[in-house]
Amino acid sequence: MASSTVTSAIRGAILVLALVVFLGNIMMWIIMPTDTYYNDWLLHILADTNSTFFGIQGPIMLDFTFPILFIAVLGCLYLHLGKRRSSFIQSSKRIENLKFIRRPMIVKGLGIVNLTELALFTMFISLCVWYFADYVRHWYKQVPVRSMTRGEKVWQTKLDRVAIVTGVTGNLCLTFLFYPVTRGSSILPMLGLTSEASIKYHIWLGNLAMSLFTAHGFLYILYWSITNRLSEMLKWGDHYVSNIAGEISLLCGLALWITTYPTIRRRMFELFFYTHYLYIFFIIFFILHIGIGFTCIMLPGFYLFIIDRYLRFLQSREKVRLVSARVLPCETIELNFSKSRGLKYNPTSTVFINVPTISKLQWHPFTITSSSNLEPERLSVVIKCEGSWTQKLYDIISSPSSIDRLQVSVEGPYGPASTHFLRHDVLVMISGGSGITPFISIIRELLFISSTLKCKTPRIMLISVFKNSSHLSILDLILPTSGTPSNSGNLDLQIEAYVTREKGQSKDKLQSPRTIWFKPDASDAPISPTLGPNSWLWLAAIISSSFIIYLVLLGVFTQYVVYPIDQNTNKLYSYTKKGSMNMLFICFSIMIAASAAFLWNKKQNAKEAKQIQDMEESVTSRSSNSSFHHDDVEMESLPLQSTIKSINVHYGQRPNLKRILSEIKDSSVGALVSGPKRMRQDVAAICSSGLADNLHFESISFTW
Repeated sequence: MASSTVTSAIRGAILVLALVVFLGNIMMWIIMPTDTYYNDWLLHILADTNSTFFGIQGPIMLDFTFPILFIAVLGCLYLHLGKRRSSFIQSSKRIENLKFIRRPMIVKGLGIVNLTELALFTMFISLCVWYFADYVRHWYKQVPVRSMTRGEKVWQTKLDRVAIVTGVTGNLCLTFLFYPVTRGSSILPMLGLTSEASIKYHIWLGNLAMSLFTAHGFLYILYWSITNRLSEMLKWGDHYVSNIAGEISLLCGLALWITTYPTIRRRMFELFFYTHYLYIFFIIFFILHIGIGFTCIMLPGFYLFIIDRYLRFLQSREKVRLVSARVLPCETIELNFSKSRGLKYNPTSTVFINVPTISKLQWHPFTITSSSNLEPERLSVVIKCEGSWTQKLYDIISSPSSIDRLQVSVEGPYGPASTHFLRHDVLVMISGGSGITPFISIIRELLFISSTLKCKTPRIMLISVFKNSSHLSILDLILPTSGTPSNSGNLDLQIEAYVTREKGQSKDKLQSPRTIWFKPDASDAPISPTLGPNSWLWLAAIISSSFIIYLVLLGVFTQYVVYPIDQNTNKLYSYTKKGSMNMLFICFSIMIAASAAFLWNKKQNAKEAKQIQDMEESVTSRSSNSSFHHDDVEMESLPLQSTIKSINVHYGQRPNLKRILSEIKDSSVGALVSGPKRMRQDVAAICSSGLADNLHFESISFTW
């Protein structure tokens, strides 16, 4: 108990320190456009940090790069200490007191948000407005001199100043753009967020950034046109801003931005997916456009994303052991992978799956339905046919001449650092179609807690909406095929299933799921934690060591190559060469640090992988002798009735969610919804209406 108290105190101190550092960083953003910064602070900073090793780049990294990377390292320590506690049971009743800031509301253009998100969004917009307005005020002071020097009218020079400030304000959005899509981030889970849930922030920031960058480019083209200087568009300034690099970056950004339009994304997902790779060229030419010195303000987001992306690349090279698949009559399959016992994840986590025989480049996210506690050696996902990629996968696995082995790679898992479902008296899980999958993982975890840990669990009501009765077979996946405790009846689970397109029960007998066993190759490895059981400590080491390596390389390069020519003027040495070398140093440093950590842990994982492989081969051998391998067999779960109190199927109707939720009088009701946008908004509207103060809304949306 004392140890837990000390750990909580340390984690609290880490959070406070991280908050102080972040507020200091935000203060720098607020003060930067002001005269105080340019006429006082900047002069002192440059004087105190004048160095032949880093030049003008040094103080910018000290003010903007180092603080965020320091917060990321603190986040790793915070999450590592949190792993020692139960990620499912550490709920607190004091969260109830903060319910009002989590109350959902529907805002046009933003979707479902809570008061905290709306407040932070408003503050960020206010920061952008302040940033824009004060920079315009500051640079308008230069207009008379610039107008006379260039021989142009005052309003034309003002247009030039507005154009540059628009781009600089876009940089503010770009600074935060990559944090939500850094899947293995330590910053997001420290704030109680996941990358999946934060994608909406990436969308907001992306739309705002591209709007500002587009306006920036348009205003400059307009300015050059009215001042008869269109030739500036072809200028590659090697000692200042490179216009061509900026134009290439903007074109890449526009191509990427246009394909994110919801209609295009839904109907032509592959076009959206492949054009998103243009972000690589967008960033490269963006750095060459403004120079590496100013880029250091935005560097932390880029840096952490590159670390995450490289670790994902290393993990994706591994081929994983696909052990079996269950084929359902509703064009749905469950894939069962072998995993190491050291791989832990929380309910609602996701993995990204790649099947090279379908597409070598496409990665698709799926919710994990298994529980790492209940099924320590299995990881399962459920995939429903809803596109060309999933249809091809279903056809391959369900074909009569099924294959012996399917080559699969995964990235992840990614999910919440902790969950708070146990703080509720009742959990109402509302799903539409394949939206039931995250709830399967929650039910299985609660089953483990109820039967193994002997803890009290909430009463569960699962409301599932399906189009056809064949989809009812998905309910057979609620319980795992093995490992279910014998006393699973402790879980109070009620299922209300709604079949909307049929008036009554079909006369045809519903087909049972069938199981297909595979023969994994000897080179296929169980899914293991990329950085081992102490992954957060390893990530902290990667961030720290790679940045130190980068600083050493940068210091040597600046001291012996740049400084003899530039003499810290930042005007004589080629911007292009300096930017290119910095990008090379960053990538090299990250590759060295991350590869060393990955290879060390891969060696440790290989020992456990060999034991798992030997055990599975022994089971496979017994199955072959019993003539069960190769053929499709039925693998029954425990009867649903052993766990579920009641199953009611309603035909030809939709659930009256408002009535159902209002009739539950328990003091704390978790209203979880996963499904179509309309369903999520309906539940959010009910929970925000104030008719029932006991409702706590949580949306699990698939926005990847």
